[in-house]
Amino acid sequence: MRYLSQRFTMPNRMAMAVLNDIGTEELAHLEMVSTIVHQLTKDLSMEEIEKSGFGPYYIDHTVGVWPQAAGGVPFNACEFQSKGDPITDLFEDLAAEQKARATYDNILRVVRDIPEIADPIRFLRAREVVHFQRFGEALRSVQEQLDAKNFYAFNPSFDCPCEASCKNS
Repeated sequence: MRYLSQRFTMPNRMAMAVLNDIGTEELAHLEMVSTIVHQLTKDLSMEEIEKSGFGPYYIDHTVGVWPQAAGGVPFNACEFQSKGDPITDLFEDLAAEQKARATYDNILRVVRDIPEIADPIRFLRAREVVHFQRFGEALRSVQEQLDAKNFYAFNPSFDCPCEASCKNS
C-alpha cells in the first residue's frame, strides 16, 4: 500500500511505474506470507497452541491470518509512510526493502531445514534485493531532474523554489 500511495507524487513516469510495479508485486508477497502462516497454523491442536506461545494470537484471531510483527505488534496504517516528497519517500522505500531483506534473512536462519518454508522465503528475499535496486534507479531518475545542489532543500513535487536563488546557493 505504501508504494501504491506514493506513486502519485512522483515527478516522472519512470518513478511512478517503479512504485506501481513493486506495489503490485508486494501484494502478491503478502499473499505468499499469509498462505505460509495459514498452512502452519490451520491444523494446530489446543496443546500445540498453548505450548508454542500462540495462545494470545489464537484468542484474538483463532487461526485467521492477521498481519502483525513477530513480537505481536499489529499492523497499522502508519506503515504506509507516504510523505508526498519523492526524495523522502524513495529513501524510505530503500530502507523498507533492506529491513524486509534482513527480516527474511532472520526467518531463514530459523527455518533453513524446512524447504516448504525456506524456499518461498528465499524467493521473497531475492525480490527485496531487486526492489532495492529498482528504487535506487527511481531515486537517481528523480534526482537527475532536479538541481543537484538543492534537491534536499525542498519538496520537488510541491515547492517551486526560485531558480535564481537556487543557482546562487
